[in-house]
Amino acid sequence: MGARMAPFVGYEMPIQYPLGVMKEYLHTRAQAGLFDVSHMGQIALRPRNGTLADVALALERLVPVDVLGLAAGRQRYAFFTDASGGIIDDLMIARCGDHIVLVVNAGRKVVDEAHLRAAVSQTCNIEVLENRALLALQGPGAEGVLARLAPDIAAMGFMDVRLLAIAGTACVVTRSGYTGEDGFEISVAADDAEKLARTFLENASVALAGLGARDSLRTEAGLCLYGSDIEESTTPIEAALEWAMQQVRRRGCGVATARYRSAKAPRRPAAAGSNARSRQRLQSTNGSGRNRQIKPASIARAGSRVPDWLAVGVALTLPWSTSATAIFIALWIIAVLPTLVPFSRQPPHLVWSNLPGTNRQWQKMRRPKPPHLMI
Repeated sequence: MGARMAPFVGYEMPIQYPLGVMKEYLHTRAQAGLFDVSHMGQIALRPRNGTLADVALALERLVPVDVLGLAAGRQRYAFFTDASGGIIDDLMIARCGDHIVLVVNAGRKVVDEAHLRAAVSQTCNIEVLENRALLALQGPGAEGVLARLAPDIAAMGFMDVRLLAIAGTACVVTRSGYTGEDGFEISVAADDAEKLARTFLENASVALAGLGARDSLRTEAGLCLYGSDIEESTTPIEAALEWAMQQVRRRGCGVATARYRSAKAPRRPAAAGSNARSRQRLQSTNGSGRNRQIKPASIARAGSRVPDWLAVGVALTLPWSTSATAIFIALWIIAVLPTLVPFSRQPPHLVWSNLPGTNRQWQKMRRPKPPHLMI
């Protein structure tokens, strides 16, 4: 195919094709780009003795997202976290019939498998799907291309998962991707991948695209890349990934068990008083990357005491100089003003982030955060 290859986490990967990174990027934005992402890890989890709900609850011990509530034929973004809240890896979780499939990052496949076997092997059969390839068809024209080969594709919504035959080839198709565009990821037997890719390329609106274009697309969309934007020293809060933690997982570790025993989890009553939100605790980290808690009230205390020298200075200069008095009064106001706006002195990582695209989260991040990370 004329690809320019380069090593990437132990694989020889296509960085670009003859079209070039810029044209591949633009073609994906306008029509459809075909990416070979078969280096990604695919892992199936099946119950040993119990039900799929047991697998979901076991997985919830490793990810702070709602797996038990994931409907059949749906998938969800998640991340493994360690004991201090650091991100071990980010992944996709799909519920496929009688089992759950995880798609993990290539460079973390071995780590993720070991993490799963250490934590959930008594509940789940863990199978690494070595003989599966993964193709991503991304762009506004992706649906039209696939609908000609498998008409049921058009009925799929975002994050839907379907087992479909595309051009006579059995595939697991998800309507998702990592480019910021509409698109699909297609898991197929490795022996059938090349034939299926060539079938897609017979359509004039499809062009091959490499990792260079994919990285540009995901950066522009503000999507995190493990090892670049997030790692084990980064918590989901610092990475502005709170949106991926469903509300039911923010209420406490016991809620998952309660949801398993009854269809509906009990609602936690709001804190007494008119300003319940101010009673929440902010999530932060210390220098070692471990979690600690900061109360909003403590933010305002820093610098809240008016310096005595200002008050004495105003009293001494009143009889002598109008201009000097004005200066001291101005300094006094400057010293007092921060104490009148208690939430204006929040920890820096709640106000800004150096991750691509997270400036959109700025206003959201200034509000107090949930008091815990579910591990």
